Amino acid sequence: MKTRRSVTLMAVLVAACCSPLLAQVGQTWDQQFPGPNRFKVLSAFNNAAVFDKETGLVWERTPSSSIFVPEDAHFHCNTLLLGNRFGWRLPTVQELASLIDLTQTNPTLPLGNPFTNINFTDDLYWTATTSTNNPPYSVSFGGNTQVTVGGGGGGNGSNLAWCVRGGQGVDVQ
Repeated sequence: MKTRRSVTLMAVLVAACCSPLLAQVGQTWDQQFPGPNRFKVLSAFNNAAVFDKETGLVWERTPSSSIFVPEDAHFHCNTLLLGNRFGWRLPTVQELASLIDLTQTNPTLPLGNPFTNINFTDDLYWTATTSTNNPPYSVSFGGNTQVTVGGGGGGNGSNLAWCVRGGQGVDVQ
């Protein structure tokens, strides 16, 4: 009986203590953070990374402007040292598309976002999400926002890469 009360009391204490903390780090999917309130530039990453409060993901603040084929995009993110940290990966299509704000154009990112060097013309960004017998999905942040299967880049299957940390990363890499 004493053990059951201890466990119950501990659960109540953890819930009371940590629930506000979880809400601060993006673990509540029922909240939207408008404009600049959504993102936080991380000084612990030498201001090179951005925390997304809505999803709990950490994004490169300034993605590479290099063009990659899918395998090289994975390699680029998996070996990236940014903010003195490894652990980066290519995002899933759902994660990358979560940055899209359909009320905005060129780029279709939320107002007040802290990202730089985002290509919003005709270029696409690779994701880790694959489709049977096709190259991975890619996402555009241009005026005609799109999620597409396959390449881009003039048919040569080369796109940009925007690396992320955290989350599930459930797609096979």
